[in-house]
Order: sequence, then C-alpha cells, then structure tokens
Amino acid sequence: QVQLVESGGGSVQHGGSLRLSCAVSGDTYSNYCMGWFRQAPGKEREGVAAICTTSGSVYYADSVKGRFTISQNTAKNTLYLQMNSLEPEDTAAYWCAADRITEVGLVACGPGLEDLTFGYWGQGTQVTVS
Repeated sequence: QVQLVESGGGSVQHGGSLRLSCAVSGDTYSNYCMGWFRQAPGKEREGVAAICTTSGSVYYADSVKGRFTISQNTAKNTLYLQMNSLEPEDTAAYWCAADRITEVGLVACGPGLEDLTFGYWGQGTQVTVS
C-alpha cells in the first residue's frame, strides 16, 4: 500500500514562492506516475503537473507552465513542486497522487492528466496566495 504525505503549504503574498513536498512510502519509487493536483473553492480538481519516476519526463498544465517545477529525489522517495511567481488564482488545496505508470498510461501522465486515473492520494495541503 502506497502512502503519500504532503507538506510545505502555507500562505504567501502575490509573487512569492512555496515548495510542496510529497514523501512516498510503501512501495518502490520506480515505475510510477506522480502528479500534483489542486482544487480551488467552487472549482473542479485540476491536474497541475506530473512526472514519470522512471523516465523523468514531466508535464505541466498551461496555467502553471514557466512558474511551477515538478521534481523528484529518488534517493529520498520524495516528490516536489516548486511554485514561483504565485498568483491569487493559485490559491487551492493541493494534493500529490501516484499510481503505477502501467495503470495510468503515458498519456495520462501527461496531457491527459486526470485525477480519476490515480489510485493513491496524500492528505492535501492548503496554499493561499494573497
């Protein structure tokens, strides 16, 4: 059973930065698609970024491209989301999610990023930009 624990959320001013972390345990870190999702009040949950832990290939939603960076430390089984130039529109609850790349598929670990394809989720962390 895979467990995901996020940390690093908080409040920041417009233009500021935050780094979210997601510690992964319970399985080997390889051959997974790891994703970051967010949900703002009154909106549907959206995929923000994803990374294939084996190939390192990454995907970003247009809304965060150039501002957010997804990365991983395979030695620590930890996923990161560096968020720069934060805007009030980035205010949301953020989750990391995981599933085997064989379950998710390469498209869904990219342009087809969708929450329904991921079976493992962290508890979420709030990001507030004012």
